[in-house]
Amino acid sequence: MKGRSRRRGPLRHEPRRRAPLRHGPRRFVGGLRVRLVVTFVLVALVSAVTATALAYREARTAVLQRTQNTAVNDLRERVAVVAAGFDLPPDQRSLSRFAAEVSEGLGARVVVARHEDLSAVSDTYADTEGRVTAELRAAVRAGDGARFQRVEWRGEPYLVVGTPVTYADGDRRASGLEVFAITDLRAERDDTAALLDSVQEGIVPVVVAAALLALLAAGTVLRPVRKLGRATRELAAGDLGSRVAVRGHDELADLARTFNETADALQSSDAELRAQEAKARRFVADVSHELRTPLAAMAMVATVLEEDADQLPPDAARAARTVGAETARLSRLVEDLMEISRFDAGAARLNASETDLADTVRASLALRGWTDRVTLRLPEGVRAVVDRRRVDVIVANLVGNALKHGAPPVTVTLAVTGGDRVVLEVADRGPGLPPEARERVFDRFYKADEARTRTTVPAPAVPSSPGGVRGAGPGAGLDGGQGSGLGMAIALENARLHGGSIGVEARRPGGGAVFTLVLPLRRTGGEGGE
Repeated sequence: MKGRSRRRGPLRHEPRRRAPLRHGPRRFVGGLRVRLVVTFVLVALVSAVTATALAYREARTAVLQRTQNTAVNDLRERVAVVAAGFDLPPDQRSLSRFAAEVSEGLGARVVVARHEDLSAVSDTYADTEGRVTAELRAAVRAGDGARFQRVEWRGEPYLVVGTPVTYADGDRRASGLEVFAITDLRAERDDTAALLDSVQEGIVPVVVAAALLALLAAGTVLRPVRKLGRATRELAAGDLGSRVAVRGHDELADLARTFNETADALQSSDAELRAQEAKARRFVADVSHELRTPLAAMAMVATVLEEDADQLPPDAARAARTVGAETARLSRLVEDLMEISRFDAGAARLNASETDLADTVRASLALRGWTDRVTLRLPEGVRAVVDRRRVDVIVANLVGNALKHGAPPVTVTLAVTGGDRVVLEVADRGPGLPPEARERVFDRFYKADEARTRTTVPAPAVPSSPGGVRGAGPGAGLDGGQGSGLGMAIALENARLHGGSIGVEARRPGGGAVFTLVLPLRRTGGEGGE
């Protein structure tokens, strides 16, 4: 009688468990360097974990497959040898001897032999009922080859292989004798667990190496980005000559090349605009200068005509006064344009000296005949290093603007703040300035007449200047409601030339506007004359 077997797959298997899905953060927080490093580390970690899982699965499958093949082949060969001299039907004694002989050839594995109602175990003390399942016995009894099954018994893994014994005649009929061998899988389990531990220990070095490589790569990638950012900030700060070196032919090199081309175009446009602006300033200065001589002659003639206007017919007298007023207005416009052109050309200089500001304000108002129309709050002893003529221009424009567009009382207040700055405040009770007018009131040629409507106060008579043009300097005084729109711009430029500023805000309660001049008590720049 000869045994035969055929390899079969396991009777049952546990379904593969899917790892729970883990949702990462929707967005990374931090700079580009942090995001690159985190991305590198995550990719390395996922790769290492995936490789570990695949390696563990393949190693475990290989180990178990080798053990299963060895167990099946050993049992089949040993049964064939022992069963050749075994007589059927057996008794209990012979069946026990058969199980013991098979076990000896299998390395003392526990062997169970069954024939109909008889059952024998190679180790009488071994409990086989929990390891040789009814399912496996039914499969061996119904089949024509070896069957195996992995089972857990008392928390330990075992491999149970069973095979039927057939007659050696031609029909290969089953003899009714069945043999089962129980193999301990704890050694294989320990081997695969040790392999898993060793692979898991290798994850940490892999992640650390990935982080170091990420830092190196981030530094390499971000270095040209930082240079480009620095050049962009320099360009935004006004350095139109800022450029970045182009290295390589990648996307960053293309970006650097595009930045340089944009900077070149911007620098070229800026040079053209500056050239055009210089030409425009030079044109205004030249025209203003050329107009001064004929305007001086016209002003002298207009003055003579105004003085004799009472002796002329009514129409001629009105015409003479109109010519005088328009000539004076044109003269002031020319003076304002020349002053603005000096500011634009950087030719304006301070002729500064220590001055009593209260006296300067009183003298400016008295020169224009405004003393009785303005309430003064001027403490004595406030002295500063200023250009008296330019402060006179500022006061004349601020007070003239309040008298022209505001309503009484107009108040001029002088105070020292912080010990190093002086504040001159001009307030009125007129309709005030809307927000859009406050933002543009210092723009050149901007007129806020629509914002602050009021009946125009005629300009008082002012003695003629040595040149014959009436007024007390560029932008100073009132012009009968026909202002050039340059007075407030000139006042602001004069304040800036002193290192100060002028601001405007709405007055509450009571309405009106408040213009505030802030000047340093001691000028920081060098003094000079015009």
